[in-house]
Amino acid sequence: MSKNVTLVVMAAGMGSRFGGLKQMEPIAEDGRVLLDFSVYDAKKAGFNKIVFVIKEAIAEDFINIVGKRIEKVIDVEYVYQELYKLPEGFVCPETREKPWGTAHAILCCKDVVNEPFAVVNADDFYGKSAFKTVYDYLTETEDNYCMAGFRLKNTLTENGTVARGVCVTENGYLTSVTERTKINKDCQFTEDDGATWEQLSPDTLVSMNLWGFRPDVFAYIEEGFKEFLKENINEPKKEYYLPFIVTELIESDTKKVAVLPAEDKWYGVTYKEDKPQVVAAIGEMIAEGLYD
Repeated sequence: MSKNVTLVVMAAGMGSRFGGLKQMEPIAEDGRVLLDFSVYDAKKAGFNKIVFVIKEAIAEDFINIVGKRIEKVIDVEYVYQELYKLPEGFVCPETREKPWGTAHAILCCKDVVNEPFAVVNADDFYGKSAFKTVYDYLTETEDNYCMAGFRLKNTLTENGTVARGVCVTENGYLTSVTERTKINKDCQFTEDDGATWEQLSPDTLVSMNLWGFRPDVFAYIEEGFKEFLKENINEPKKEYYLPFIVTELIESDTKKVAVLPAEDKWYGVTYKEDKPQVVAAIGEMIAEGLYD
């Protein structure tokens, strides 16, 4: 018997580097977007509900272009990630424009997700095996969290730098994840705007924000977010990322996070120039019968 497992799709980002709402950019000839294929793979793996985290400002377009199509094949709920949605006692500064980060996006789901769940980006293609591996882990174990770890070499673009969570593991469990916000096509990253570059192994495991959590994570995120806000609420560009809370839980021995290696090639439209390659790759998969 299948178990209830939800897929939370983070789709509130406005796609600043891409230059538009890339979550709604058609990839297939029939108008499907990348997250259509993530939903397809997730449903095949056993997930039975989708929660889209979006901004209220794009809700009508998102639902008309994407949501209504997906609602026909799986249960769907919508959650709004807005700047003003903060824990009690905190008020968003009027000058704040940047979202509060991926951990805040997940926190916005606490009232609609009461079962194990996975998290993905709306604009990434992860591959079938990654969803199946995460689903199996969430349904076959009872306590720990997990993440799909992709090989760095399978997650890069020729058209600019990308942000990746660089992982260190021990005995199959995550010991640390460090957000590197500028990694180039040669597996090098910079922390000083390109003045110097450091080399990473192409086989380095990185997080593509495909996490597996239990509902108890919401309490951990909320407490961590409060501490974050106390220190950073007036910092207009600071964000509270999922790797922050994961690191806190690991370092405090509160949770273990299993790293499930994914050998699939990632595809994404980080930049407009990425689209032709992604369209070609998805088109080939459709032609091979991997997708209806």
